[in-house]
Amino acid sequence: MTQLRVAVDVGGTFTDVCIFDDQAKTMRVTKVPSTPHDPMIAVMNGVKRGEINLADVSLFSHGTTVATNALITRNFPKAALVTTKGFRDVIEIRDGTKDDLWDAYNDVPGPYIRRRDRFEVTERIDYSGRVITNLDEDEARKVAALLRKRGTTTIAVCFMNSFADSRHELRMREILEEEIPEATVTTSAEILPEMFEYGRFNTAVANAVLAPLVSGYVNRLAHELKEGGYQGDLLLLHSGGGSMTPRMVEKYPVRLAASGIAAGAISAQHIAAQCGYANAVSLDMGGTSTDIALVADGELRVTQEWSVEYGHPIIFPSIEVLTIGAGGGSLAHIDIAGSLRNGPQSAGADPGPACYDTGGDQPTNTDANVVLGRLGTSLAGGAKHLKRELSETAIRRVIAEPLGLGLEEAAESIVRVANANMADAVRLISIRRGYDPRDFALLAFGGAGALHGVDVARELNIPTVVVPPNPGVTSAMGCLLVDIQHDLSQMHTGLASDIDGREIEAAFLRLENEAASRLRHEGVGEDQAVLQRLVSMRYAGQWRSLVVPMGHGEDALGYAVEAFHSQHEREFAFRNDETPVEIYQLQLKAIGRTPKPNFQPETIIPGLPGAPTEVRPVYFDGAWHDTPVYDRTTMPAGTEFAGPAIINQLDSTVVVPPQCRAEIDEWLNIRIHLEGDAK
Repeated sequence: MTQLRVAVDVGGTFTDVCIFDDQAKTMRVTKVPSTPHDPMIAVMNGVKRGEINLADVSLFSHGTTVATNALITRNFPKAALVTTKGFRDVIEIRDGTKDDLWDAYNDVPGPYIRRRDRFEVTERIDYSGRVITNLDEDEARKVAALLRKRGTTTIAVCFMNSFADSRHELRMREILEEEIPEATVTTSAEILPEMFEYGRFNTAVANAVLAPLVSGYVNRLAHELKEGGYQGDLLLLHSGGGSMTPRMVEKYPVRLAASGIAAGAISAQHIAAQCGYANAVSLDMGGTSTDIALVADGELRVTQEWSVEYGHPIIFPSIEVLTIGAGGGSLAHIDIAGSLRNGPQSAGADPGPACYDTGGDQPTNTDANVVLGRLGTSLAGGAKHLKRELSETAIRRVIAEPLGLGLEEAAESIVRVANANMADAVRLISIRRGYDPRDFALLAFGGAGALHGVDVARELNIPTVVVPPNPGVTSAMGCLLVDIQHDLSQMHTGLASDIDGREIEAAFLRLENEAASRLRHEGVGEDQAVLQRLVSMRYAGQWRSLVVPMGHGEDALGYAVEAFHSQHEREFAFRNDETPVEIYQLQLKAIGRTPKPNFQPETIIPGLPGAPTEVRPVYFDGAWHDTPVYDRTTMPAGTEFAGPAIINQLDSTVVVPPQCRAEIDEWLNIRIHLEGDAK
């Protein structure tokens, strides 16, 4: 019987499916239109389009946008917050910051739970866990009775200092479940046992409002797959770069809030390792946005605080991905000062770029690439036909004539502005973090990434661009490469020089016992479990902290302190070995290894690309060049060629400008070496 591994990544326009055959060691891909009203329909359509017999599937992994879209659209069930008396407005007061400090009229969106649905009860525990005022159970029952009368079954319980002792939160949950048996109750200490109440409260509230939506979708999909013959667990990709089963999603649905974005970064890490690059920047450019991530020393950067909407933080470890409004559909326009701008507004799929002839009449990056000849007039194997004359009309009317430019000059300017925006974003995630882009390779994928990858690399002096075999569905492949993963934490503050190592060891053992319990609950055997210790540190008196690895044994803490000094120097350009280092938090990453596809390299046979399918004029650096156009499916491993060249394939178009050379490696990636940097 054939054993298949299937990964499905749901995007805004298309749902991508990767199918890996364990016996043949081959991968095939397919795409179907997304169904935003019910993403499960697109998932099952992808299964059908891919001719997948679910009885033959050994692993089904899924990256979903259900949680992300729910937070963006705020399509939540009726929910309530129960908190300590006097702290009803913590999630509304926030931390007082704004996304745009200088825009007095740009308010931060309101909290996920309205003020009239937030209730107070009397209780108080201090920072050390000492009970100051017992929970008033009469008040608690009155609140529970009121919520029952209002028909509220989605509830978040967030008490001050519950991170130090959660007894009052747990008792409040018991009372709510006694009074409202059908209630789904989230407690903040269970979700995030951390000190600062704003981030903890907001993460718990997001978890609560997502629980009915996400768990409902996941359970329906798992049931549908089982009915079709799939016998394994549905694995859901989460923001931290691991996966969860439906059983854990019911408890921690907020972890799926950046599910789809993480998939591309995971693929980039895998491809970089295959190609022998310890350092890589991923450029995942789609129709409306570009996601950029950094792989340094083989590891993806992780952030401890992020948000779907500014002002509503989610304090779970997440792969650090910078998203900007630069995609194939990003609109070119002239601002009120007369300058050419690109994005973040987008034509989207409807009405789409002007060349689609579906109602759009504003110029986009896609239109500019059509005018420059970098995109042909037939895409996706002939499924999509583009009208060049509509692109020309839009660019002339909106950009060329107002700025006094020629048509080609205007189109090239549009592309250059888009490339500059993406290069600036790469600088933010690399140079700002203490990394030199010249030490990295650029991995360009997504539907439009390979069109712009070399130009972005030139802006940054990056020597090599790698384009994977299926750029348009590379994110979906990431879902095949992840393990089950949980992230646990515990507050543990104090100067590193004063802390007893036995206390640290005891605290980690408690976290490891909890981690082992979670992994067993998800069916992970002891031989497949990996536990990684981490510690969050800062110089005494600092507010922000850095996370560094923590080993075992007597000297582990000393090594962690030295690692902190080194990381602080790289990120902030200074270190102070004389300043005491303070421990802030202990963290544990619990990994349950899952089988991975065994990709097989192709045999390298050096040669030329053969006859092009056509030769057409393409505009590069102010001049037209007769450029061969190749079909990627006819280019085996070992093929070598020089730019200019265009490579067409079903899901993307690859641009190799002049003064570059390219080769197809054993993994069927296209490696493009920029002039003067090829090795």
